Amino acid sequence: MQTTTVLAIILAAIAALLVVIFQYYYRSKIKGKQRLLLSFLRYLAVFSTFLLLINPKFIKKKFYLEKSNLIVLVDNSSSIKNSIGQNQVNAILTELNASDNLKDKFNIQQYGFGRELRVLDSLTFNENATDIAKGIKTLNTIFDHSRSAIVLLSDGNNTLGDDYEYYGNQQKSTIFPLVVGDTTRYDDLKIVQVNSNKYAFLKNKFPLEVFVSYDGEDHIVSRFKITMNGKTVHSQKLELSKNNNSASINVLLNAATVGLKTLKISLDPLENEKNITNNIKNIAIEVIDEKTNIAIISELLHPDIGALKKSIESNEQRSVELLKPIDDLGKLEDVDLIILYQPTPSFSKTYDFIAKSNIATFTITGPKTNWDFLNKTQNSFSKNSYDQAEEVSPLVNKGFNKFNIPDIDFYNYPPLETNLGETMIIKNSYGLLSQKIKGSDIGEPLLIVLDDDKRREAVLFGENLWKWRVQNYKEQQNFNQFDELIGKIILYLSVNEPKDRLVLDYESFYDHGNDAKITVNYFDESFTFDPNAQITLQLRKKGANTVQDFPMLLKGGYYETDLSNMPSGEYAFSVKVEDENLTKSGSFNILDFDVEKQFTSSNYKKMERLANGTGGKLYFPKDTHILIDDLLANDQFKPIQKSDENVVPLVDFRFLLGLIIAALSVEWFIRKYNGLN
Repeated sequence: MQTTTVLAIILAAIAALLVVIFQYYYRSKIKGKQRLLLSFLRYLAVFSTFLLLINPKFIKKKFYLEKSNLIVLVDNSSSIKNSIGQNQVNAILTELNASDNLKDKFNIQQYGFGRELRVLDSLTFNENATDIAKGIKTLNTIFDHSRSAIVLLSDGNNTLGDDYEYYGNQQKSTIFPLVVGDTTRYDDLKIVQVNSNKYAFLKNKFPLEVFVSYDGEDHIVSRFKITMNGKTVHSQKLELSKNNNSASINVLLNAATVGLKTLKISLDPLENEKNITNNIKNIAIEVIDEKTNIAIISELLHPDIGALKKSIESNEQRSVELLKPIDDLGKLEDVDLIILYQPTPSFSKTYDFIAKSNIATFTITGPKTNWDFLNKTQNSFSKNSYDQAEEVSPLVNKGFNKFNIPDIDFYNYPPLETNLGETMIIKNSYGLLSQKIKGSDIGEPLLIVLDDDKRREAVLFGENLWKWRVQNYKEQQNFNQFDELIGKIILYLSVNEPKDRLVLDYESFYDHGNDAKITVNYFDESFTFDPNAQITLQLRKKGANTVQDFPMLLKGGYYETDLSNMPSGEYAFSVKVEDENLTKSGSFNILDFDVEKQFTSSNYKKMERLANGTGGKLYFPKDTHILIDDLLANDQFKPIQKSDENVVPLVDFRFLLGLIIAALSVEWFIRKYNGLN
């Protein structure tokens, strides 16, 4: 307590005493014990009032021990179950949990991981992917401000995400890898990666790139083969050795007929090769008989043009041609969709062609758009532009149901630049994004689609779309979500078919263990999305007689069924709306591919490099007791005594108020009882 506070309390006590003396000894005629009692009560009330005003405080210290965190990170993927690692993991966890000394020194927390990090309540060893780097990164976020040691139980075979070996130098916590599984090295010939397009065009050749590797000491000879729907379409001899242990094979195959083609890529196994699962990879190619041709017309050189071209052509079904408004209109004869970038009067001939052909358009406006010309030359929308540029951020319309919107977090996306002004939409429109400025919705559209049964249109009221594609890459390390959004818009505009109340969205093929989802949009007779429908998906595997029924669940603006747990094979399905005569069918193929079965041995060398990069040490299952001893002896993780200093009042104000009220009340009662003024 500060000296000034102590002096204030002493002065308060003296002042309270003077008040009492003045009232009961200087002026009062009350005598005897009654005066002493009343004096005491008045002194108590006055002194408590002064204390309440002074509000004296003191510093209260609380001492405690802060333990380091011991985080046990367990690989819960199926590769552990496929080896001897499952029993090893259970034995290691039992030994760690039985150590009372570890519990005294550390705060022990256990997590399991595969694709994602989860608190460990039970081990199933059924995760279909292993992302070690993501698990470590997530732990860094959770335990960012505390001292931690990580015990990593894994076989070291990473199948997803970043290479964890090089993450050690950025790691704050010390990692002690404990290798489980079979560490014996076997001769292994495997297909590392297959690069291919999803689509091929009829009567064209499509490329296939295959990377093969060999892990062994001998010179080996194998046969590399590719079969398409069961028929061999390529075969060649392959020789590898210890020094020449990898090969890249490039093949051009013919797309002779339309449809889904299942390709089996295989290597003849070596004699006594233990793991032959990684000698085979299955992929699928869809051969199509049509291609969407898109023209982007602009008189400006702008990054948006390149971003749109890259995004659209990420789907091999689409090709983009860049044109100027003064180019020959004959180049537009074979075009399925025209993208008009910031139109000006030079686009007048282009708009004449659009009016005659009723071709679908995607108009992108911005500060360089000539709105006087645009308002006069078309009758779909207009804008009273103030010729004042402004940055606007996107706001998603969750009720949009013309097609499924990718799950993009627009909150962090950079703003687009547009002209301020009031926009009037003349045709039937469906808003996908609206504008907000400084977090407030200004009631203006940013991205809309229009449909009047003659042709479809889309309008984006803003430039610098390229920044969104860059932001997508920053967040996801790929452009997939942005490209999917543009692809959905292009597909909606280029397919000008009669309206359908039941619309299916699914892939022709899925990798086993990955997301296999079928989505459905269902509209009532007024073509409004119906969120109350009962929709059932009936699924039948090829060659089987049984049919499985799956209810389709409402997910925002669409219905969805997740078939990710289905075994590999060919499937046919039908979607039926209950109480309606509406049914649609389709088929897909789940490819037999399990990345967790591609490894036979544990990669202890990689885990050792991770340990060295973080200042840790590598251990094997038989060394669990040594790991425990090392952790207990490591001074880096000793508990630290810390203190919390809290400034608290000397006396609780509620107690003082109660004391003041009680003292004055008793004094008043005594005075009244004895007839005193």
